[in-house]
Amino acid sequence: MATGTHTVEIPTDVQAVWDYVSDLEKWAITVPAYKEHEIINEKQSIWTFEGNVKGIKKTIKAQVDITEWNEPSNIKFELKGLSDNFTGSGNFTAQEVKAKTTMTCTVEVNAGGLSGAMLTPIIKWAVPKVATRLTESIARKIAVYS
Repeated sequence: MATGTHTVEIPTDVQAVWDYVSDLEKWAITVPAYKEHEIINEKQSIWTFEGNVKGIKKTIKAQVDITEWNEPSNIKFELKGLSDNFTGSGNFTAQEVKAKTTMTCTVEVNAGGLSGAMLTPIIKWAVPKVATRLTESIARKIAVYS
């Protein structure tokens, strides 16, 4: 299993953070290697990523299911690979302290099946980078909107 966690401090209140991260349309495009997404309903979407890892171009489709919405401080989600055999989960948490918000993003991904042995090194390399880039990108967007 690969895990990535990143925390940022955003100079705004927790409600502004919630208003941004609770709208998938706003932050889907900030995910590294984002290509496109389709909203199925308020708790389910299909995301497509395309990227180059060590010279190999790869397109990955994943189903993202929101499992918890706890306004204003927590969103939990699960991932299921549609193009490759992987599963995962993650969450966003936010906590306000003195008119600033600490936001943390955690993502865990586990590759399975026969392709798991090939995917695991890539996932272990990519997941921490994705968590960091996603969190930093969302923080920058929130700072602009606030």
